[in-house]
Amino acid sequence: MNGKKKMVPKATLQRYPIYLKALRKLDQKGEDKIMSKDLAELVDIEPTTIRRDFSFIGTLGRQGYGYDVKTLLEVFSNELGMVAEEKIILVGAGNLGRALLKYNGWDHVVGEIVCAFDISVDRLGVRFDVPVYHMDDLEKYKPEECRVAILAISKDVQETVDRLIEAGITGIVDFTQEHIQVPKGVLLRHVDVVSAIQEIIFEANAMSADVEK
Repeated sequence: MNGKKKMVPKATLQRYPIYLKALRKLDQKGEDKIMSKDLAELVDIEPTTIRRDFSFIGTLGRQGYGYDVKTLLEVFSNELGMVAEEKIILVGAGNLGRALLKYNGWDHVVGEIVCAFDISVDRLGVRFDVPVYHMDDLEKYKPEECRVAILAISKDVQETVDRLIEAGITGIVDFTQEHIQVPKGVLLRHVDVVSAIQEIIFEANAMSADVEK
C-alpha cells in the first residue's frame, strides 16, 4: 500500500464493514480483482464514494485494473484492525442476547462472540455453541485479549459497564437504551432500534407526500 493515511471521517468508517463483507464474499468465490463500478453494484454505494473512501487509507487500486481483493482484505485487517478473529463477549443472554448469539459470526467480518454472561441461572449453559456463564464469573472467563463487549441487559447497566471497563473492555456496543457514562479512552456505540424505525417511517411518509404532490 502506497500513500499516507489520512484522518478517516466517521461516515467513511461506517462504510468500511460493508466493503469488507462484500470483499470476503468475493474472496470466498475465488474472485481476484474487482472494479469500483462492480463493487458499487454489490454494496449499493456510488463508485466515486468508494474510491474516495479507499483513498483515506492509501493508493489501493490501479486505473484500468481495479482493486486486488486479497490486498484490500489485508489492508482492512492490518491497517483498520478489522480482523475476523476478534473475540467479543455478550452481557445479557435474554431474548435479544440469544438472537445475537444465533447470528454470531457476523459473516466473518468482525470476529465472533466467544462467551456470554447473565445473572439468571436459567440462561446458563451453552447457547448456539457459545458458553453462557454467570455474571459473577466475568473476570474468570473473559478472554484476556478481549476488548469489545455487547450489552443487552435491562438492570444495573451503569454498574455493569463500570465492571466491564475494570475488566479491560475498551469498546461497548449498547442495546440497553439507558444513559451510560464511560471514561475517556473507552468507546461506546448505542444501537437504538426504535429511533431507526421512527426515522425510516418519517422518511417513508415524506417520500409518499412528495409522490402525491
